[in-house]
Amino acid sequence: MQEANLYINKIIEKYNYSHTELLIILEEIVAENGYLTEAMVRNIAKQLSMSPNEVYAVATFYSFISTKPTGKYIIRICKTISCQLAGKNEIIKALEQELSIKMGSITDDKLFTLKTTDCIGMCDKGPSMLINDEVYHHLSPEKAVSIIREYKN
Repeated sequence: MQEANLYINKIIEKYNYSHTELLIILEEIVAENGYLTEAMVRNIAKQLSMSPNEVYAVATFYSFISTKPTGKYIIRICKTISCQLAGKNEIIKALEQELSIKMGSITDDKLFTLKTTDCIGMCDKGPSMLINDEVYHHLSPEKAVSIIREYKN
């Protein structure tokens, strides 16, 4: 944990201990650590002269800031109405079956996390998903499963 604190301290220092940079600070910490722990939230809050509740509220508002461990590959399925109408529920069912997990869970091998997210900017190409930073669109259940199988190899 000491190593994580040193990393967090360097990030916060880089942004001059400015609470207005909180989102960027959280993004950088999650990019390095994968998720925020309660101890990290308390450390960040202390250094930015904020309450832990304020930091946690920002962290949990944004779907790309995780407060729980995640898999190596985070699969985010767009949950907007356009993807809903294009068949996102069938994509979710196929991925849950392929990965043997439910939405919001992580696979036993810690390889995949399955989540929904708000708009990813592919409304005209839905249903869409992100795997980490890679966008996939015009999905069918078969295409989504095929993509996941490529990540397994």
